[in-house]
Amino acid sequence: MPLASSLKASSLKSMPRISSTCAVAAMACVFAMPCFAAAASDGIPPPDHNQDTGPSVESARVAVRSTAEWLARGIDSWFGNKPFSEGGKVSDGQISLNLYSRQDQGTDASVRFNARFKLPNVETQTYFFTGRDNSVALITDKPDAFATKQQLLVPDNAEDRAFFAGFGRSIGDSFDARIGFQSGLKLFAQGRYRRSWSPTVDDEFDFSETIFLTVLDHLGSSTAFSYQHRFSPAWIGRWLNAVAVTQADTSAEWSSSLGVYRSMGEQRLLSMEILASGKQNTGLPLKDYGVQVRWEQPVHRNRLMGEIILGHFWPQSLVATARSTAWALGTGLNMRF
Repeated sequence: MPLASSLKASSLKSMPRISSTCAVAAMACVFAMPCFAAAASDGIPPPDHNQDTGPSVESARVAVRSTAEWLARGIDSWFGNKPFSEGGKVSDGQISLNLYSRQDQGTDASVRFNARFKLPNVETQTYFFTGRDNSVALITDKPDAFATKQQLLVPDNAEDRAFFAGFGRSIGDSFDARIGFQSGLKLFAQGRYRRSWSPTVDDEFDFSETIFLTVLDHLGSSTAFSYQHRFSPAWIGRWLNAVAVTQADTSAEWSSSLGVYRSMGEQRLLSMEILASGKQNTGLPLKDYGVQVRWEQPVHRNRLMGEIILGHFWPQSLVATARSTAWALGTGLNMRF
């Protein structure tokens, strides 16, 4: 996938605790990635682990996809007798294993997943979606860059993650409406608008607006805007901002990221970002800010991706003596199905 398309997909798009043994194993796998990349750049081919990991990765992917299709068939059967094979499809399916740790907030391991289904017995523009993720990020439709990949800035807790499911309907190319349940039977509804435009071949703007309604937040709004500039085929710069406000909490909460991204070829990506977040009426101009470096690359073809993140942050407090700094480390594996 081209670097520009990859960044765009991550800027505007939506799992239980695992054992410590699995988390440590995941971290060990991803720590080895930069070493293999360095060896390859020196003309030394990395060890071919595909013979060992290929069958197991592919078997896991097929099992997850089969389960997703089984779920889709069951739901589709509620609406008619047309076979799922006649137009049914699972898209945007992914499952992620992540381990994040910050000095000031502890360690958190999680598994997330989400998928979108086209159902033959439902109207063409209607789709079913389900998954498990951060409930606030789901409702506010927060960009993935803030919702998952930049959790070193504001890690979430196991209590914040919840299952969700619902139906959506696309209206034209820029708007869709969704209604669903999350955290049991808590109803939510969303209206989402997205627009992209490119004044030049090297510049691109993306805008999204989501109006949402929940029992807890009542009416709310989330806005995201990004500007992306391509300096060369391998270098891209991006500025991304998101802000959300609700009737229940009229103090706007925002996040911002300014980063440069270097494509190393073969879906390998090195990035450095400056991150900041804040909230109105807290007495602080910033709630947290810092810098992080992230390395991403395929672990098995383009089906299993790995990443490692290193960051340093300065959480803020009204009490000057309580302010400190914190190192952070994260690693993750993402499988598409």
